[in-house]
Amino acid sequence: MDRKHLQRLINVSRGRARADLRITNCHIVDVFNKEVFDSDLYVVDGLIAGFGEEWFPEALEVVDAKGAYIVPGFIDSHLHIESSHVSPAEYSRLVVPCGTTTVIADPHEIVNVCGLDGFDYMLEATENLPLSVFLQVPSCVPCTPYENSGAYLDAHEISKRIDHPRVLGLGEMMDFVGVCAAKDDVMDKILVAKKAGKVIDGHYLGFGPRLDAYSAAGILTDHECATVQDLRDRIRRGMYVLLRQGTACHDLLNLLPGMDDKNTSRCLMCTDDCAAKTMVEIGHIDNNVRMAIGAGVDPLTAICMATINAATCYNLSDRGAIAPGRRADLLFLTSLDKDFRVQEVYTAGKHVASDRQYLVKPVHTSIEKVSGKMNIRDLSPERFDLKLSSKHVKVIELLPGSVVTKSGEAYVDLDENGCWKRNDEDIVKVAVVERHKGTGNIGLALIKGLNLRGGAIATSIAHDSHNVIVAGDNNQDMELAVRELIRLGGGMTVVKNGMVLQSVQHEIAGLMTDLPGEVVAGRLAAIIRTAQVELGIRGAVDPFMTLCFMSLVVIPEIKVTDLGLFDLKKYDFVPLEIED
Repeated sequence: MDRKHLQRLINVSRGRARADLRITNCHIVDVFNKEVFDSDLYVVDGLIAGFGEEWFPEALEVVDAKGAYIVPGFIDSHLHIESSHVSPAEYSRLVVPCGTTTVIADPHEIVNVCGLDGFDYMLEATENLPLSVFLQVPSCVPCTPYENSGAYLDAHEISKRIDHPRVLGLGEMMDFVGVCAAKDDVMDKILVAKKAGKVIDGHYLGFGPRLDAYSAAGILTDHECATVQDLRDRIRRGMYVLLRQGTACHDLLNLLPGMDDKNTSRCLMCTDDCAAKTMVEIGHIDNNVRMAIGAGVDPLTAICMATINAATCYNLSDRGAIAPGRRADLLFLTSLDKDFRVQEVYTAGKHVASDRQYLVKPVHTSIEKVSGKMNIRDLSPERFDLKLSSKHVKVIELLPGSVVTKSGEAYVDLDENGCWKRNDEDIVKVAVVERHKGTGNIGLALIKGLNLRGGAIATSIAHDSHNVIVAGDNNQDMELAVRELIRLGGGMTVVKNGMVLQSVQHEIAGLMTDLPGEVVAGRLAAIIRTAQVELGIRGAVDPFMTLCFMSLVVIPEIKVTDLGLFDLKKYDFVPLEIED
């Protein structure tokens, strides 16, 4: 802010100059005292000037709030825009009408595919949106050394972007083994963030001395809490806990009982992975706040979790509250009960949404450097043969409503060549096909719980390295599904009896599309229905969302990459066969 604008702000605050905007007839939520008071609100140059007096000069624009509750714009403290399936401009169009005005995004999905070109695309595509988008430089590209990704970011590469003004710090540190072992390369990354004075996000599964070591390294947040004890363990160590409620992971209600009057200031809201379909149907952070209120959390506490707590955690001192000098990111709510609606949304004092309608024309960004990333070699039906030396095998066992898996066992049938063949058991093949370097790698495993029969489903969204992942019960359909994704440049597909039944294209790095969010939501809903109806899939509400996490080896218990079957407990690859 320069002298001229600072003087203007002060003059409006003192009633010596006219404000740009005056909001009347409203109830203002004070997140500092956790109370509601009635007052007018004055805004100038996108900032809150104050609450004014009757004798103040009339503002250039006066808005009657008609008794609405005015709260700060909601902040999503951790998410991946790529998981919405839509471009950043479309993401803004979906979430801003829900009341989300600021997000802290970790673009490790697109960076795993495109490297710093992907990071720069996200910076450019999020510039000048009504939604304030801050980025974290991904810490783990690749996620682990046990897979092939499209890029490699070491401390030197991270240092090239860490000082950008819209970069808040280092993205979720998934290599908790490397942190606790004090590995040199991991320490180098952490020290880059520390030297820049920026926040380090966490992703940790565990407790005890290793959690002490993880926290001691300077990691401030964690969104991987699943239990009350997880939440309290992390807060005890000075960490912030991000209560997650997205499309795939639903931890919010499990964690709320761990909150009390003493620790709520360490609790934030996040969505992590939230698809366009979810946002269109139930909302975004507004849904998280409604759920918390519905579960008995005091409404003002729930609002603080979605506003000032996140602003404090990430050193965003210019927002998160309705107070003089802060950004005029404002929401008009119908009430403070569990059924509230977001009526109006202002960002930096500009009216950008009304009754769930976006009032800003989206501006899209060139995808030239982040498209066509499908470098797959040596593809044939025979590459999906799963040759086994034993009928007794390990299987990836799905757990209902979770991306966490169980390491299961089963007895399977083999054909005359010693290859797996389908029987009446609910077990099918899952394969990860490397798509970045043309290695020709295909990692094969078996998965239980999809109830898939007579075909294959595939997607180029496969956390976190985003190779192609395909599940099916026959080689021909699995190969055809992968070839369809090559043709599209990435996306999702359903194949049955040698025919492509339905596909959704994701032309941006194989992760996102530039289509309108509502169109994408409709197509996602349609392809999910096709998979469920035509292939009989019943084991997952969203089989593609479930499938895309089957390659994420930092989530328990057993997963598959392009290099093979990986057991997180052993932190190593394991054979499929079990010796009797």
